[in-house]
Amino acid sequence: QSQRKKSKAPSSRRAEIQHLYQCYTSGQRTLPACALLRFLHKEQMQLTANTETAENLIDRYEIEEAARESRSMTFEGFLRYMESKDCCVFDQTHASVYQDMDQPLSSYVISSSHNTYLTGDQLVGKSHLDAYVCALRKGCRCLEIDCWDGPDMEPVVYHGYTLTTKIFFKDVITTVEQHAFEVSAYPVILSLENHCSREQQEVMAHYLISILGEKLLRSPLDHPTTGDLPSPNKKKVVVAEALSDLVIYTRSVKFISFIHSKDNQNYYENTSMAEKKARKLAKASGADFVRHNQKFLSRIYPAGSRTSSSNYNPQEFWNVGSQLVALNFQSLGLPMDLNGGRFQDNGGCGYILKPAVLMSSQSSFDPGCSHHRLKPTHLLLKVISGSNLPVPRSGKALDPFVRVEIHGIASDSRRKSTHTVKNNSLSPHWDADMNFNISIPELCLMRFCVRDQTGLLSSEFVGQYTLPFTSLKKGEPQRQRVGGWESNGDKLHGGDIA
Repeated sequence: QSQRKKSKAPSSRRAEIQHLYQCYTSGQRTLPACALLRFLHKEQMQLTANTETAENLIDRYEIEEAARESRSMTFEGFLRYMESKDCCVFDQTHASVYQDMDQPLSSYVISSSHNTYLTGDQLVGKSHLDAYVCALRKGCRCLEIDCWDGPDMEPVVYHGYTLTTKIFFKDVITTVEQHAFEVSAYPVILSLENHCSREQQEVMAHYLISILGEKLLRSPLDHPTTGDLPSPNKKKVVVAEALSDLVIYTRSVKFISFIHSKDNQNYYENTSMAEKKARKLAKASGADFVRHNQKFLSRIYPAGSRTSSSNYNPQEFWNVGSQLVALNFQSLGLPMDLNGGRFQDNGGCGYILKPAVLMSSQSSFDPGCSHHRLKPTHLLLKVISGSNLPVPRSGKALDPFVRVEIHGIASDSRRKSTHTVKNNSLSPHWDADMNFNISIPELCLMRFCVRDQTGLLSSEFVGQYTLPFTSLKKGEPQRQRVGGWESNGDKLHGGDIA
């Protein structure tokens, strides 16, 4: 019986693609370029595609010589195309930097980490240089460094008053210098939580200058937007939060009130606050928070009670335009899924230009308001099928379903699920239509989460994929890889959904 199942899997997995192919071949053995062009126009909604576009796809994905010479595509070539990045649900034009990078820093949300040095919890977890490397390779542009007096005049980095292990400050800075610009060419902000004596602060300053060299910003930049923060295009390392002689644009000040900031705060000063205070402000004065973040940087960090290094949902603070929404990068789960989805946009450079709704000085936007004077966007989505979904170590086939989640302002946030397919990890077929009305699509993330139905009201995580709504590519079927993890942190092989 298992052999019969295996022999059927490949054809059933490709059934929807086979059907599409046959619809456009009209009985011919192969798909001619003119029919492929009709498919691109009608199904993939690539209205600017022309004959050259179709022939380029044939050259890239068709390997049968006779088909290439006749400018046509076999089913195998069509399948290679349909399972390629060209048919990824994520718009590949967003895989490179495409946004305006000449606006002030306050105009961007910036990938930011909290307690970057930790690889585990913040009570007895391990501090390690690899945590900085991992964060930088994920496109993180704001790193936290908690600095304390160490032995022999060597400042150390760890979570103070806990049993977390210690690493040397000079090694952290050396690691930053080596890896800061491997993934992104845009500025790195070093958030120094400084608990050192004056003597060891001088040692810190010496290491920053001697190790970072020309990469360290030590004097104001010449830029046309005087009275504003510089743009990300000023490719330097920026130091924040401490060591006053080296702080140029991001000096930390205590937040008192929005009115106080408006009247007294300088453009080069930023505020830092815990999630609970920020959440209270966002709920009570959302429009004021948005206006504050149009001019000033604000950093949000997890509550001190999160001793296991868990994370809050970052969406609620992106909704008010906070730039430095800091998360524990070592803690997998929904918040980091959203962070990864948000910052894969704009080439994964770690800087995302805030949408006009958060930057307009002509209107007052409150993300907590349920009524907005904007015509909603209607999304029609079809979840078709899956293939080769990761199975648990027990080897038991999944009972999978897909949950589609919209994460945005509160009135836009929704979730809908497909039905459950029993005992099928290789080729589950859902063919489920979903409709969403979205008032502020520019702030929305879409998360596709595959789950295993384990009981009447229980299910377990299998894999997920998250992307910005504005990076969602039209077409049918758009295939996407989903990845997952187990509770011990071991990475699972991903599968596909269409």
